[in-house]
Amino acid sequence: MTCAWIANSHGCKVDEGSVHPCVINGKDYGQLLYTLGVLGWLMLVTIPGGLFAFVIWLIVLILHRASWQKRFAAGVPPPVPPPATA
Repeated sequence: MTCAWIANSHGCKVDEGSVHPCVINGKDYGQLLYTLGVLGWLMLVTIPGGLFAFVIWLIVLILHRASWQKRFAAGVPPPVPPPATA
């Protein structure tokens, strides 16, 4: 979104097909705007992947907490080995 806004405000063209020159204050930002525009497509993979990973993490967390609560209620000590004696 920001990439398109910058390009439009300076009369430049940005698309996924190729790099177009975009001179802003005497410097060409065409490659940078192209890279930023194409990186927007990366969210199509990362957002669903991150959501899936979050759901898996949440399930594991809930199961882990339930297990610890059952152990605590039963008076079973946590599975931590005693310190080594030298």
